Amino acid sequence: MLTTAGREKQEQLSIMLSDYGRGRLLAYADSFRELSRSYRGESPWERAGQREGASRQQVLEERRLWENRQVLCDNLEEMSQIMARLAAEVFRLTPLPLREEKLVARALKQEGITVLDLFYIDPPGREEAPEEGEDPENAGSTAGATLGLHLHTQRMVGHGSQEVADMLSVLLGRRLVVSVTSPQFIEEREGTYLFVEEPRFVVLSGSARAVKENEAVSGDNYSIIQSDRGWMTVLLSDGMGSGPAAGADSSQVLDMMEKMLEAGFETDMAMSLVNSALLASEDASGRRNMSTLDVCSLNLYQGMCVFRKVGAAASFLKSNSYVEQISLPGLPLGVLAAGEGEEARRALQQSVSRELIDNDYIIMMSDGVLDALRESGYEEAMVHYLEGMREQHPEEMARNLLQFVLRCSQGRIMDDMTVLVLGVFDSHR
Repeated sequence: MLTTAGREKQEQLSIMLSDYGRGRLLAYADSFRELSRSYRGESPWERAGQREGASRQQVLEERRLWENRQVLCDNLEEMSQIMARLAAEVFRLTPLPLREEKLVARALKQEGITVLDLFYIDPPGREEAPEEGEDPENAGSTAGATLGLHLHTQRMVGHGSQEVADMLSVLLGRRLVVSVTSPQFIEEREGTYLFVEEPRFVVLSGSARAVKENEAVSGDNYSIIQSDRGWMTVLLSDGMGSGPAAGADSSQVLDMMEKMLEAGFETDMAMSLVNSALLASEDASGRRNMSTLDVCSLNLYQGMCVFRKVGAAASFLKSNSYVEQISLPGLPLGVLAAGEGEEARRALQQSVSRELIDNDYIIMMSDGVLDALRESGYEEAMVHYLEGMREQHPEEMARNLLQFVLRCSQGRIMDDMTVLVLGVFDSHR
């Protein structure tokens, strides 16, 4: 482990490198911003109005080229914003108090684990609630400082990272868990392991699905992503039509969203870029991926969720016997053209935020579920059923809900059906 003087020297060096790196990041951000501006230009229909003799085919080809350039511009602009945000973040490494450092090192040594360094990483974001009009996902997670340990095993001893987290929780009097970015096992090779405060809220999920009649593959797909800052993001996509082609379309949307979110893109910008990519990927036959996208982002430290929808069916928030319907207007991805500018951007940035309490349930579904309730009143029938539904495990709730829908449709499955249920529980109660 480092001596006190060594830790102070390392901290000073980290600060100097941080300033140097911040300057380079801002310079890169400016470069990408200028590149984005240089690629933007007047729309082809504006130029066509100034040119005599421009044929319809020429205008359409120029519009396609212009829309592809807007995709590139949006990517460059988002890269610029990500670099600027990183430059604004200040991570300060703080050594543990000497007493705690010795306590941890001694305890882990008895388990065959050598500690080379220990430090707190203070969170970069602020802990206040988001201001009016601000994206809630940009306001930080209110997680406490992260504990970092640089360590390795002394011999071939099987130790899981969560075992170390449990030991640290007892030694330091804080409820710690392994960061999702850290390896799950301690290795002989030196490595840095991060431990974060356990989120206040725990989410259990359940799902139930039914494939459209005469089809073998569902056109619906879903994914659950967990970040190291206490955010859990649930994605549900419904491909246009049914069968393998629809399934491939919705899978493509989720794959792009997962990669962008894991790379650090904000949710609304990731949705915008996926929309632009689908617009630019029309095949030779003129077919384009036009899938819906339903997004629910949960902050497990604050106890809040943010709903975003692009052509997606309504979601429902159940709190005891009260059920709220969450709906947002909009067309599927791949329909809003880049040329529609600010209108398209606003449509993709709509969101609804709600606070969560213990035993709340979030129910998401594809439109095939609500369409099967047309004889009973669509969303109204779903609200009425959920109001009388007792709290259960999310998996059981999802199965029971799908069975209710199939009874209403007399067993007919005219479209793919997917039901996701998220149970939110307060671990501090």
